[in-house]
Amino acid sequence: MSSKPESDRLRVVLVAPRNPLNIGAAARAMSNFGFSHLRVVNPYELAFREVRSAVGAAPLLAEAKEFKTVAEAVEDCTLVVGTTAVGKRQLQHPLRRLDQSTRLFREHLAGSPVALLFGSEKRGLSNEDLSHCHWLIRIPTREEHRSMNLGQAVAVCLYELARDPEAVGKSEKHAPATAADRERLTVLLLDALRSSGYLKSSPNSSRNQRSAAPTEDKIRRLVHRLRLSAPDAELTLGILRQILWKARQRDERS
Repeated sequence: MSSKPESDRLRVVLVAPRNPLNIGAAARAMSNFGFSHLRVVNPYELAFREVRSAVGAAPLLAEAKEFKTVAEAVEDCTLVVGTTAVGKRQLQHPLRRLDQSTRLFREHLAGSPVALLFGSEKRGLSNEDLSHCHWLIRIPTREEHRSMNLGQAVAVCLYELARDPEAVGKSEKHAPATAADRERLTVLLLDALRSSGYLKSSPNSSRNQRSAAPTEDKIRRLVHRLRLSAPDAELTLGILRQILWKARQRDERS
């Protein structure tokens, strides 16, 4: 089974789950395999902590943290990985099979928090949810029946992570930037792009906001692909703040 402290660094994040029984089943699987940090984003049923499917995992379920957005749920993580059945959607991320990605998971878990995202039973992870991910994994199910029950998918993923605890990698020399650092960097970069005229501001029009969303997702994915260390993220944030300050001074004088 998974060993501490590596297991303590994994955050299992359920995004917009609809069936409270699946949340309970996910909590039970986490307890089975030695993981304890459950995070729930906008659950459809708010009374999920009372479900009976969390057999032996009631304390874990009681301590689950709730968040309004994915960004808030993963802000302390340096790696964010999403799960997908793929289907007909066109992915903008690297896709790995679950059994081929466990070593990468363990290398990150050796030194910093990692988030593993599972989407709604009805639609999976949205494009906006996926924009927070570095890469995606797929459980190798047969092509004719790709999707899995949420609770079962959590159990399969955690089993794969827990079954070889001896293969823990070495932590990186410099700690990677957290999701919160990358999100601040994304926001500042978007502000700089709007100030330069590269992106158009969309104050109130819902149509403009919808059209801007895909571009913002692309910028967020770009920032994730940079794989900045924490010191490099801090340096880049300082550079962007200086650029924005100069641009605003110029606008005030004109």
